[in-house]
Amino acid sequence: MDDAKATGIFDQVSDRKRILAEIRFWVRILKEHALFIQLGLPCNRPDLIAEAGRFYDLFQGLQDQVECVAVVDQALLAELVRAVEALIAFKHSLLRLMVQCELPGANLYPLLLAHITREAIHFLEFLRGIAMASDPLVAILAEQSFWLRQMKEHIEFIIGLLDPSEKELLAQAHATRVEFSNLLETARDLESMALSRPQTFNAVIRFTETLLERVTELRNFKATAYELAVLCRLLSALPTPLLLDHVRREADKFLDELREMLRDLTRWEGCPRQKQ
Repeated sequence: MDDAKATGIFDQVSDRKRILAEIRFWVRILKEHALFIQLGLPCNRPDLIAEAGRFYDLFQGLQDQVECVAVVDQALLAELVRAVEALIAFKHSLLRLMVQCELPGANLYPLLLAHITREAIHFLEFLRGIAMASDPLVAILAEQSFWLRQMKEHIEFIIGLLDPSEKELLAQAHATRVEFSNLLETARDLESMALSRPQTFNAVIRFTETLLERVTELRNFKATAYELAVLCRLLSALPTPLLLDHVRREADKFLDELREMLRDLTRWEGCPRQKQ
């Protein structure tokens, strides 16, 4: 990676503490992706299981590094980019095997592999410094669309893992899935409208306030399910309760971003923005 790409992240975001927090979050998430893959691979593919284990160890090492530094230097940034690129390639190779019916016995949804690959690509774009769109409003709505899709798929995965006897939880999850499908459609509609570069678009504030409420409810649902799983009070096919804690942390991340978005949007309310 050339110096321009390596330094791009620092050119766009002045708050280095925020950058470091973002990196720490995603490195842990990707490490856990490797674990979930390892747990879901068939026992007759020790080569793939071992490779997933190597990725787990790689990201554990990176997590140890980023937890001990105050600033991510160029060498560490380049190491992170290489690791994420390699993990994306591995995930794509597994997804290719799955959709070609060449990985029988795997306990992994193809959509789950696509889901965690999408998250790795999202992190890679951040590392490369190209995550921000040219217009701040478009960037906010694009980020909302990204996370809403991830949240919707989390619900779908939970539905697929709950035992059929968990009828009350399943009913709640199905209702939440419909709600988040509608929210995702709305976010995409608003994003397309924002491409017209309106000088004001205060309806996005109301939508973001709604998201804060709904994502908080989803986050609490995930937290409750995790607690039940840890206490062995949940009937499911979960490979590990960590999966529920993993998706709960992602909901917390989305909530943090929504609060920041709402602060920005409220500051812009009624203030005409310059046309670009």
